[in-house]
Amino acid sequence: MNDDIRNIVLGVMATGVSASLGWIARTWLWRRRLRRKQAFFGLPGNSECMLVVNRDSGSDGAVRRYDVFALLELSALIKDCSAHAQLVAHDVAQGFGERTEFCVGGPVSNRRMAAHLQALLPGVRISTVTEPGPDRNAFRIGTETYRVEKGVTEHVLLARLTFDQETRPVFLFCGQRAVNNQAATRYLARNHEKLARRYGSGSFCLLLKVVNSGSYGPDVVELVADVTRAAQTAVPEPRPSHPATG
Repeated sequence: MNDDIRNIVLGVMATGVSASLGWIARTWLWRRRLRRKQAFFGLPGNSECMLVVNRDSGSDGAVRRYDVFALLELSALIKDCSAHAQLVAHDVAQGFGERTEFCVGGPVSNRRMAAHLQALLPGVRISTVTEPGPDRNAFRIGTETYRVEKGVTEHVLLARLTFDQETRPVFLFCGQRAVNNQAATRYLARNHEKLARRYGSGSFCLLLKVVNSGSYGPDVVELVADVTRAAQTAVPEPRPSHPATG
């Protein structure tokens, strides 16, 4: 074998080894990202989870368009984790922790969301006033109040709640309007790696602001604050004042 043939053979072998090492490295990185994603969402391969569907409070059992979009985005995340979703009505009577749960909608349209807020985030109060006014759909978290300026400034809670290492997380997407629910699911899809680095497998509750949804839909979202501590701390109800008697 002369030098030219030997160099060609060695070059082909080096290229093959480099390609194999590159493929192995990419596969290892992909699998590591997948494992981290599965751990954050509590969705190991072939596991099952719940997608809790709310209803449009103004119709008979229908789901609002933006909430359907939110469910579709969550379905894509679940599929990426090689898991399976079961669609469940908001009035299902079932505990939590056995399967990962994604619960979408406010407490008026989603009975299960109302139960989760009461049990898991006792520091959150959401106005159920139906008449037009400044307090309609307002959030009260701890001592702070966040009102709605429809189409301009709106808010949504994004929470991941866990109880111990053996239970699966509950994800809450609770917006002042339906478009805010989709904004929260999109924020989670874009930022889950960052959130996993910061919070690991622990709980968090974030207050997000949806900017100018009338023009930008669910796309422009800003983080207002991490309100985990305030949301998990029950605030005593104000005592009614009694007129003095004498």
